[in-house]
Amino acid sequence: MDATHDRRAIGVLTSGGDAPGMNAAIRAITKVAASRGVDVVGVLGGYTGLREGALRPLTHRVREGDGERVVPDAEIDALASLGGTVLGSARELRFHTREGRAPAIARLSADGPLRGLIVIGGNGSLAGAHALAGECEVPIVGIPASIDNDVGCSASAIGVDTALNTIVAACDKICDTARAHRRAFVVEVMGRDCGYLAMAGAIAAGADAVLFREQGRDEESIVASVEHAIRRGFSQARAKQRVLILKAEGVSIPCTKLVRMVEERLGNDLPGVDVRATVLGHLVRGGNPSFQDRMIAGRLGLAAVATVLAGTTDVMLGWQGPKGGEATDDPAVSRYPLSLVLSESAAIVDGSSAVTRRRVQLMEQVEGVLGL
Repeated sequence: MDATHDRRAIGVLTSGGDAPGMNAAIRAITKVAASRGVDVVGVLGGYTGLREGALRPLTHRVREGDGERVVPDAEIDALASLGGTVLGSARELRFHTREGRAPAIARLSADGPLRGLIVIGGNGSLAGAHALAGECEVPIVGIPASIDNDVGCSASAIGVDTALNTIVAACDKICDTARAHRRAFVVEVMGRDCGYLAMAGAIAAGADAVLFREQGRDEESIVASVEHAIRRGFSQARAKQRVLILKAEGVSIPCTKLVRMVEERLGNDLPGVDVRATVLGHLVRGGNPSFQDRMIAGRLGLAAVATVLAGTTDVMLGWQGPKGGEATDDPAVSRYPLSLVLSESAAIVDGSSAVTRRRVQLMEQVEGVLGL
């Protein structure tokens, strides 16, 4: 059926942890679909909204000549600059079972209100999309959005670049006050079980050391490495005015406990030196998306609409992903089966992925450089 004769809408849903750039993806999907004569509705509150039928039109139809034209709602233009997600998000535990997905499946039937669904989110959201794709009659397509950068088959996810910019800006400010008072700061950043933000942030912010779960260090080794970085930085040979250490969220020892243990080991050996803990927390999630995240969101959104209209299902659009993906009109965007995406995502977290091994190897190579 021609797009202009099928009055059903493409649904767009954001789920799981929010990420800067989700709204830019919503804008891109809405405008691209409208340009092809297809209506778009937003699903409010993630998979919970899909279960409950909480749908919000993002387009409307206007008379033009003898026919109609689909146009985005006026507020759509402003979305790209906003962090978070205007559609809202939630973690829906009932979606783990087919029974819990049943109300959503009913809305994704061939004669239902939606001709396809685009899911924007991280691994949990994409797992839900994969489950739906095997149970419903319309195309289900995923777009990776997660500040953690732990989604398989995509070099970056929506939100990663903005999160890193936030981390670097925060560390720059922390270093200003650290230098003024000759202090060492241990700064914890988000990322769940993936240490990418800590690794990349440490290099960009000029940290003296970085701690991430993938190193596989025990508590004693972690404390000893922080102590060593501080002693080396404030030694007479180096005479630094500040020491900055980035710690990934996935490192199990709490940031404040780590600082207390390091202070006990330092004793009175470094008079006038204080060690402080700062947990950036959800600050890393927020903010206006960067150019990079807006650009990635736009290009993934364009490819996602084309994929739905082509009838392809159970896939994710990856940004500069590995070889083996199905090509799209955009050379930087490829399609990957959601089953492959989810297995690669699990491998990234458990350390068996070549992506994780490469990240760790690169950090090992620069470990001696960070403290100079």
